[in-house]
Amino acid sequence: MANIKSSKKRAIQAAKLNAHNSARKSRIRTLTKKVHTAVEEKNLEAAKTVFAELVPLLDRAACKNLLNKNTVARNKSKLNASIKAIA
Repeated sequence: MANIKSSKKRAIQAAKLNAHNSARKSRIRTLTKKVHTAVEEKNLEAAKTVFAELVPLLDRAACKNLLNKNTVARNKSKLNASIKAIA
């Protein structure tokens, strides 16, 4: 552990931010898996509902530099295409 007060504070802040970012990434991964399973089961309504919940989280992650904006765009595009394929 650091000896200087400011570096102690930074260490605590970094741990908090890491936990927050990990939770957000985990939520995104969970919802992405839910969309995939809904598409595999050909459940259009469930897929659309979960996708609508997922899109703002992905956009926010791109905005906060949690995920790269191109990664977010690619994921949204692929998921949307898979949903349209079962429609």
